[in-house]
Amino acid sequence: MDARDPDLKKELDAALQTRKELGAEYESELVDSFMEKVEQRFNDTADRHVRRQLAEQQMATARGSRPYATGAPADQAHGLGVGERFAFVGVSLVLAIPLSAIGVVNEGLPGLLITWAGIFGVNAVHALGAFSWLRRGHKPEQSRD
Repeated sequence: MDARDPDLKKELDAALQTRKELGAEYESELVDSFMEKVEQRFNDTADRHVRRQLAEQQMATARGSRPYATGAPADQAHGLGVGERFAFVGVSLVLAIPLSAIGVVNEGLPGLLITWAGIFGVNAVHALGAFSWLRRGHKPEQSRD
């Protein structure tokens, strides 16, 4: 939590205070309620971002240019839009919460470390565009030795 979202911080503080008052037996309901609020906030932000991205693409199309053009021919363009990158990272972070909990419950600290290593690996591969051929529907280039 940071200063950019004081409402969400207030919600977290309220959930923690409620947990102190009600005890551990209501913890899962409180966590579920807070996670729904976080998910709704994320969805709202992602929706706004996607709408803005679509508007930018429509403007670029109207001007006759390709959005996020990389200078490469269309079949070699590998640049991802900011919206796609944001959505992928956001979804992976949202999924990291339950995956981390599962890893900790089952294996403790090693489970948590393995979980986050996997999350890091997936995001690194995505950021590097290692599987860009999947998005285009082409087969990977074979080495020409």
